[in-house]
Amino acid sequence: MSLSPSLWTIPVSDSDAAAIVSRAQVLFERLRGIVSQHQNVRLASSMAAEDMVVIDAIARTGVPISVFTLDTLRLHSQSVALIDEVSRHYGLVIERVLPDAARVDDYVRHFGVNGFYESVEAKEACCHVRKVLPLARALEGASAWVTGQRRGQGVTRSALALREFDAPRGIDKFNPLHDWSEEDVWAYIHFRHVPFNPLYREGYASIGCDPCTRPVKAGENLRAGRWWWLQEDSKECGLHVQK
Repeated sequence: MSLSPSLWTIPVSDSDAAAIVSRAQVLFERLRGIVSQHQNVRLASSMAAEDMVVIDAIARTGVPISVFTLDTLRLHSQSVALIDEVSRHYGLVIERVLPDAARVDDYVRHFGVNGFYESVEAKEACCHVRKVLPLARALEGASAWVTGQRRGQGVTRSALALREFDAPRGIDKFNPLHDWSEEDVWAYIHFRHVPFNPLYREGYASIGCDPCTRPVKAGENLRAGRWWWLQEDSKECGLHVQK
């Protein structure tokens, strides 16, 4: 009988304390640079490991960057609980941005509760209602926004820059972890004792909505568990697509 493939596990880094602190200082300076250029900056946090690093850096530096998360109403219970845990841990207000109830009802009537499994069109429509439109509301009045994206997260992010212009929203967008590795992220989390989603301990390398996320095998792309029934170039929800 063949053994089932092992699941992804949280990586162990060989970075020493000095290297972690040095990398953190670069991150802190990036955040300070962002707020020196913009008056109203907001972090869009999915409560992923990368976002936890950025939230920790915001708390440590005291930079005026507000934090919000898109509560799609289809999140894992662990993800929902983490929002409150992180808010208490850092004494930060994390705004929950919900989808419009009428639009969700319209989607369900047209595609079904889990219609996103049936076609790319249905998947994109669901993400549009639950993520893209709420993001637009959350960024109203902002002069820039911050993400936890990294180049190593997938082929659609391989050329990610520190600073981009978000043409659809007409504001600057910053990815202060763009050049960090997966190991860098987890080295920081362990060194600073940063809270993180317990689903990572169960093989979830990238965590989105509950019905659209599953654990990944060791060696697979980190986002292989996101919308696993689709091709690699379809594994974005529309939040970071420049059109």
